[in-house]
Amino acid sequence: MSPEKAQAYWKENISMIMKLLVVWFVVSFGCGILFINELNAIEISGVKLGFWFAQQGAIYVFVILIFVYVKAMSSIDEKYGVHE
Repeated sequence: MSPEKAQAYWKENISMIMKLLVVWFVVSFGCGILFINELNAIEISGVKLGFWFAQQGAIYVFVILIFVYVKAMSSIDEKYGVHE
């Protein structure tokens, strides 16, 4: 792989990781701490949404982010010809 292509690969990889980290931060810190009062105004099956996000929702989002990362990395790897 040429140095230019390798640099483009890592730039795209880091860009994707940064986007996923922003989602991770918003869900964990935002929904679990900053917006908890607004989310607690919404109840689903008797459970306040802010509490649910702080206890379980963030974990679900993190697991989903893992699958999104795998799918995105597979596509980036194929694009640059470094897939297995």
